[in-house]
Amino acid sequence: MITKRIIPCLDVRNGRVVKGVNFEGLNDVASPVDLAKYYSKNGADELVFYDITASYEERALFTDILRETARSVFIPLTVGGGINTTADFDRVLKCGADKVSVNSGAIRNPGLIEEAAKLYGDQCVVLSCDIKRVNGEFRVFSKGGREDTGMEAISWIKWCVDHGAGEVVVNSIDTDGVKQGFDLPMLDAVLKAVSVPVIASGGAGGIQDFITLFTELPTIDAGLAASIFHFGEVDIRDLKQVMKEKGINTRL
Repeated sequence: MITKRIIPCLDVRNGRVVKGVNFEGLNDVASPVDLAKYYSKNGADELVFYDITASYEERALFTDILRETARSVFIPLTVGGGINTTADFDRVLKCGADKVSVNSGAIRNPGLIEEAAKLYGDQCVVLSCDIKRVNGEFRVFSKGGREDTGMEAISWIKWCVDHGAGEVVVNSIDTDGVKQGFDLPMLDAVLKAVSVPVIASGGAGGIQDFITLFTELPTIDAGLAASIFHFGEVDIRDLKQVMKEKGINTRL
């Protein structure tokens, strides 16, 4: 049985962790270095670091704060934001990232997925997909959820996996920060389309939402969340204890 991963997400803007609702109204939370240290010591299986305005501002990801964050953790670190070339992959990997997340950069240049996979291996290339329902269709959004690409999401994800993406993070804009549970229909559609690990993101409001996720979608690999961990609404060790009691395989 696959061990289910719990992954806190650090959305970083101007060197600080922020959090909003439906990708809007961002509020300051804390230092990414301090949070990373805390999660590394308190049960997180992995950590995701997103420089959330890099793509929108058309700049490279800030590496100084990333380097300091990477030095602070002893769990796998996935990094994204402003990843547009294999040189960007190389730069963040040298800063201490274990995996690199690509979103808008792959939309602009789909060949980046295959190029990076050949250089660094499929396991290093994470497709992060911001998805929102538009007229009943799952639509891909870019630049931190600001722009509708017009692309249908499931076919896009499948194409990227076929060309080297080794993992997929599904960010539901519809449920982001709302704390009413993960977007199960959207996640189910992705799981049926690909065979690589899929990470659920957007909507967790409490421990029960993770239990529902792993129970209703037993093939999902991980649950990712931000504010409920940042603000102490859910303690990762408590969450994992409940998961174990419910028969969900997890690393305590």
